[in-house]
Amino acid sequence: MPNTKSAAKALRSSTRKRIFNLRSKRKYKRALKAVRQALLNKQFDQARQLLATAYRYLDLAAKKHVIHPNKAARLKSRLTKALNRQAAAAN
Repeated sequence: MPNTKSAAKALRSSTRKRIFNLRSKRKYKRALKAVRQALLNKQFDQARQLLATAYRYLDLAAKKHVIHPNKAARLKSRLTKALNRQAAAAN
């Protein structure tokens, strides 16, 4: 339990921020999972559309400091590389 008024306010604030951060994290993780699933099923057109959504959620998470910007860039790069590699192998 917080001992001071400021500690109580900090607790309320961090609890609220945690909810928003988890929501943002959940969105980008679901988007990544959807792209990977589309790649496994060899649905490259759908994967490209889902990739745009994943980019959006990753950029938002990085902008809100939920994840580090370099992590967002790394995940986007790896997803794009995987999509390009598998699409080229399929042709």
